[in-house]
Amino acid sequence: MTIASSSVAFEGAMPMAPTALERFGKVERPDLAYTREVAEATAPIFEKVKHIIPAIEWPALAPTIHAINILKRQRNAVILAHNYMTPDIFHGVADIVGDSLQLAIEATRTDAEVIVQCGVHFMAETSKILSPDKTVLIPDMKAGCSLAESITGADVRALRERNPGVPIITYVNTSADVKAECDICCTSSNALQVVESFGVNRVFLIPDKYLAANVGNKTDVEVLIWDGACEVHERFTAKELQDYRKIDPGIKIIAHPECPPEVVAEADFAGSTAHMIDWVKTKRPEKVMMITECSMADNVASETPGVDFIRPCNLCPHMKRITLGKILDSLVDMTDEVVVDPIIAEKAKVAVERMINLKS
Repeated sequence: MTIASSSVAFEGAMPMAPTALERFGKVERPDLAYTREVAEATAPIFEKVKHIIPAIEWPALAPTIHAINILKRQRNAVILAHNYMTPDIFHGVADIVGDSLQLAIEATRTDAEVIVQCGVHFMAETSKILSPDKTVLIPDMKAGCSLAESITGADVRALRERNPGVPIITYVNTSADVKAECDICCTSSNALQVVESFGVNRVFLIPDKYLAANVGNKTDVEVLIWDGACEVHERFTAKELQDYRKIDPGIKIIAHPECPPEVVAEADFAGSTAHMIDWVKTKRPEKVMMITECSMADNVASETPGVDFIRPCNLCPHMKRITLGKILDSLVDMTDEVVVDPIIAEKAKVAVERMINLKS
């Protein structure tokens, strides 16, 4: 990474590209008073989240939600919110919600000039890869990911050198640099299909060792792993789930495949965030425990009244760097812009599009 140490322009130097704020112009920072107008405008939103967000907290949240919803129209911006965002963001200001790849694909179909990515950095990179002509902002550039940071493009190149001819599949939870070095991407929902699509005996599925192990348990293909993991899902244990069942034998437990295999084995259902949401909405269990990031249970609970959610809360510290206040700052100041090297972006796009175009 090159860090500019001076703003002095030297003769013959390439001119600095205009910043996002210079391209889109300044706007006045909105007043955040809780007025009757704000209360009325945000009342339908509060109705959705009133059993998740206490009424006493709403006057503190509503002005920022209202300001963001006005400002995103002024900026011709679309807000993408991952399933792990808090309910005030997920239900209050998001235009598109879902998992990381779903968000990036949906963003390509909008006429918005600006994408505000409420998630972590690799998600913003994926949005930029698929929408290179749009300005992509992330409200906190430090919103990283333990899984994505477990591997680099150089690591992938070294894997190829040591394992010639073995296909390398990367989970979408990786940097653009890693995607650019891999044959194809996958999600947690289609990883098995992608693994078997090569018609070979051995593949690498990187970087999540637990996703790779869980997929490997379902196929005759030898799935080679990388020692990476999501710090949220790795903390769950099989004993923890067993103890919950002893307390309440009727509870239904659903888990994300980023969890260790012994945790997945204890669950009644395992699937991607989208599949977990669909399962709850379809099955409507009396009590359910979602073994994933805690905010997702809050968001699904607001859409499935009557289902009692038991929350063994493991929060993602990186996702929680994204707040309403930072989203507002991002739209006012047009920060922080996510840029991907065009050469890397083009190679990474090939891997993403191979997955998107993979036929069932």
